[in-house]
Amino acid sequence: MPGVKVLTEVTGTVWKIQAAVGDRVAAEDVIMILESMKMEIPVETPCAGTLVELLVKEEESVSEDQVVAVIEAD
Repeated sequence: MPGVKVLTEVTGTVWKIQAAVGDRVAAEDVIMILESMKMEIPVETPCAGTLVELLVKEEESVSEDQVVAVIEAD
């Protein structure tokens, strides 16, 4: 089964990653925080499952609707 993609909602910079590959996550868990226009924007999981891939690093720039992580859904 293909993984569920986690997308950003805004353009910004990855400020802090709060989850690691292999972590179990619940729906709407915050896995990273973006900084955009001096605001902190949480990136939440769309479903419960296991975080199988992180596609960005801290301090990396991201654009709106960019895939930043992949979850293997339950």
